[in-house]
Amino acid sequence: MDDGVIVMGEPGVRELDGVVEAMRAWQYPGAPVQLHPGDLGWHWRFGADTLAAALRTWSRDGQVVAVGMVDSPTVLRLAVAPGLQDDEELARQLLDDVGDPDRGVLQQESIDVEARCGGVVRQVLLDDGWVAGEAWTPLERDLAEPVEDCGVRVETVGPQQVTPRTEVQRAAFERSTFTEERWHAMAAGSPYADARCLLAHDDEGTPVAAATVWSAGPGRPGLLEPVGVHRDHRGRGYGRAVSCAAAAALREMGSSSAVVCTPAANVGAVATYASAGFRRLPDVPDLHREARGEG
Repeated sequence: MDDGVIVMGEPGVRELDGVVEAMRAWQYPGAPVQLHPGDLGWHWRFGADTLAAALRTWSRDGQVVAVGMVDSPTVLRLAVAPGLQDDEELARQLLDDVGDPDRGVLQQESIDVEARCGGVVRQVLLDDGWVAGEAWTPLERDLAEPVEDCGVRVETVGPQQVTPRTEVQRAAFERSTFTEERWHAMAAGSPYADARCLLAHDDEGTPVAAATVWSAGPGRPGLLEPVGVHRDHRGRGYGRAVSCAAAAALREMGSSSAVVCTPAANVGAVATYASAGFRRLPDVPDLHREARGEG
């Protein structure tokens, strides 16, 4: 391989920890809220083999410079190493690999890329005819100061609390397939060594909301993914409470900030995070391209 050539790879299970470590190093205060190692940790619930099959890496001289996670056959979530969002060679390689179904990233039909890194990477896709797609709202809470008490009892989930934790998840998200087996698969992944699952209760001790938080290491932004309130207990402030508890947990783990991202159209979620002290950042749309021969 010639020096400086960018090569796309498909990591195996044994390489997952290395990918996670590379992405941890890309997190820094003020960084774009792009694909986070915690996103890989959450996806790990489907098993290490499934996560590995969903990942693509782009490397230069043996160094990973970008990571993509195929969220569905038509959606790629992307993270780019610091300082390379304006690297035109990388941007054009990403365009070639993502846009060509023969490269094995996304299939040939309408496709979307979550590329919040900005710079030339986004511009190259736009110049190629990609257009703004679904808008997402990143939010951030600085953790330099202590987090206020959330006002409800929150416990850290261990093996004894897995059943109520997964039950709340399924009651919070209509299409959730989170099970005890999948919680244990997630907890077995390396990112979970720096993560916590939280379960919030009402005054009667009923589990009402849950969140999982992912640290990327001391002094780095930590991620909330996912956060949900049981459908039978909405409208009572439990979303704000568990979001505050999540921020407090990340602060205890040494995170510089807590970040989260939600569809801009989900105005209720945006308002909930704002009420929990998260600052809304500018919306960032995914980039969308119609299938060849359409539109």
